[in-house]
Order: sequence, then structure tokens, then C-alpha cells
Amino acid sequence: MLEKVDPSVLGLSEERLGRITRWLELQVDEGKLAGASTLVARRGKIAYLHCAGFADKEEGKVFAPETIVRIYSMTKPITTVAAMMLYEEGCFQLDDPVAKYLPEFEATPVWSGGDAPISDVTAQRTPMLVKHLMNHTSGLTYGFMNSNPVDAQYREQAIEFQSRSESLADITKRLASIPLLCQPGSQWNYSVATDVLGRLVEVLSGMSLADFFQQRIFAPLKMVDTGFSVPEQTRGRFASLYAPKMGGDMSSVGGAAARVPQEQRGGLVLQEGSTQSVYFEAPGSHSGGGGLVGTIGDYARFCQMLINEGELDGERILAPSTLRYMRTNQLPDNSDMAGMGQPVWSETSYDGIGFGLGFAVVLDPVKASIIASKGEHHWGGAASTFFWVDPEEDLFVVFLTQLIPSSTYPIRRELRARVYQALVS
Repeated sequence: MLEKVDPSVLGLSEERLGRITRWLELQVDEGKLAGASTLVARRGKIAYLHCAGFADKEEGKVFAPETIVRIYSMTKPITTVAAMMLYEEGCFQLDDPVAKYLPEFEATPVWSGGDAPISDVTAQRTPMLVKHLMNHTSGLTYGFMNSNPVDAQYREQAIEFQSRSESLADITKRLASIPLLCQPGSQWNYSVATDVLGRLVEVLSGMSLADFFQQRIFAPLKMVDTGFSVPEQTRGRFASLYAPKMGGDMSSVGGAAARVPQEQRGGLVLQEGSTQSVYFEAPGSHSGGGGLVGTIGDYARFCQMLINEGELDGERILAPSTLRYMRTNQLPDNSDMAGMGQPVWSETSYDGIGFGLGFAVVLDPVKASIIASKGEHHWGGAASTFFWVDPEEDLFVVFLTQLIPSSTYPIRRELRARVYQALVS
């Protein structure tokens, strides 16, 4: 864990940080969350760390800094960092075709779109590139979207990268037989692209994704509780997963409006307990898009490495120039995500928000209707976890909870407001 100091020496008001505490406890008291933790760090030190509620309500297990949670898509930035480490070693170029390394994608067709059936396809006009996997413009999608014949095929063919029986190589090959949602590079669509990127890391490194993460990232950064499964000795710190009583459908995360109003979601339903979990077994396939578990302290160390431009405690993961490039908008013509086909994701509007390599990037805070710095980069996970890194303020925030889906409540925007109002110098 990073060192915690008096927030006043870091330019934060302790009194105003108390508003985060009251907000966290209100989420628990109102039955929106079982429990949660928030960490605010600035200038390399922790200014604020508070936990509220329960990691497991049924067992009476309190939410603590050592609580291990499912970070789901907060895995994606880690996978992208892994890939960029291999880029720095000269293993590939960002504009290389994916098929150069994963030949199964050479002949993947593109769905014609609109009302066309899945059988109505065309060839790729330009190939899917490695950088498309990193910025979600590859033409891939997710099966839970429930919006078109392509994601229906994902469900029919059980494209699930967190498999306990199938290898990452085998799932990727099956995925490549399903048509793309759109031409590569033409639209931003959240997708399994980072899972494919994880397979690319395996091919280029000659290691499993789990081994690469452990040896090249987790061990150097001292991320001691992060991995694709929960070892027996730490299972007592694992959290339960919850959903709202109504409105817990993952297909709502990509829509412009929630299907069930917030006031009707009505408390919590247990989805997976903390004492028996699929995460207690080693997976057959390591999901670079969403397979990791970890603690708030571990992810804080990852964020500190990012804000340090690639280094932490003498261990250099990436060069400063690489990190600066990754947090630069990669969408064509400097477009935001709303202009590239995704106006809303989770509960967040994407006007004024672009996408770099592995992170969303704030382009225009006014257009985005949030108080933030240009260049701030962030992402979250399906269980409502979230982080952001603000280089201009030398600040990062990690928020952990276990409520699925992340579109249930506007937690992330509410937390942002409470963090920035506490910055006083």
C-alpha cells in the first residue's frame, strides 16, 4: 500500500473529503451497495482511504482495504500495458494487421448491418489492426449487448473468455468465424477486443497471459493480491457479488436510457457469494478483458505507475513517451466516442470523451459535463468499480464495490464531483 499522509499537505481539504465518506455510507444505508471503498491519492501519497458496509452482507464480512474484488474490465488497461511492453521490445507495430499474428482473422467477414441477416456479409475493406484492439474500433462486440445478429451469434456460440475449460487460443479461433459488427476502424464499440489482445500477448511472448502478468507486471509492482483466481489462503478476504432486485440486465449498459428507473431497483440480490466462487479455481482461459481480481491497494500501485509515466519504486514498466501516447486520443479526426457510434456507456455520456490505448480520455470537460482535466484517463468494471488518473492534478482515484451492472446508479459521476470539490490547492 502507498503511504497515507495528512490530506492538507497534498492540497486536499479533510473537511471536504468527509463528503465522500458521507456519500459512501449513504449508498450502503439506502441499500444501493452492500459495501465499497474509495482511495484518493495525490503527489505519490494517499490522501483519503475509506471503506463502508459489507464485502459479504450474509456472512457479516466488512468491506476493508484488503478486500479482494472482481475488477472485471479494469483488467483491460493492464492487458494493454502488457501489449505495449512487447511493442517497446519490437515484437509488433501498432498498424500491423492482427492476422499477421492471429491468422484466423484473415478472412473474417463483416456483417452488412441494418436489418440484414447475419449471413449477409462483405469482406474487410481494410484489415483489423493491432491498435484497433486497443481502442475498441476492431469491429468486435460483446454478447451481452442484445442489439444485433452479431452479438446474438456470440451468445449462440458461447463466446466467453472467462472459460474454465477452453483455452484462450481456442476461443479466439471460434470468435474469428463470426462476422465483425462493422468495418475495422469505422466505429467505437466496446468489445472482447482486449481478450484478443491478451491472446496476442501470449503469442508474442511465448507465455500464458497469467504468467506474463505475474512476472512482468504484478511482481515488479508488488501487486500481491491480483490474479485470475483467488488462492485458498486469501479466500476469507473475497467479496460477494450483488445485483439490484430490478434492472440487473447487462444489456442496459450500452443504452441511452435505463430500462428500470433508479427508484424502482429496490435493494440487492446476491449473485455470487464469497465462500464459493468460480474464482476459486484456476481458469482454462485468461480473460485479458475482464478476468482479474484484486484489492484497492494493488490497483493503486498500478495507477501510481501510470501517473509516474511508467515507473514505480525503481521498477520501470514502460517508457514515459509510451504512456503519454497511450493516454492520447486515438479515434479518427480526434473524434469523441459519441461521434464514433457510442453516445452512452454504462451510466456515462461519452460526449467530449475520446479513447486512447486501453483508457477513455477526457478531451473536452465542458462538452462532457464533468469537472475534470483534459487528458484525464479512466475506465471501470462491470461490478461498478472505477478508476481515473489525472496527470494535470497529479491525482488518481480508485473506487471498488461489487454491484453488477455498472449502469445501475450514477456512482462514478457522483464520486467525481465529491473528489474534485475537495481539491483546494
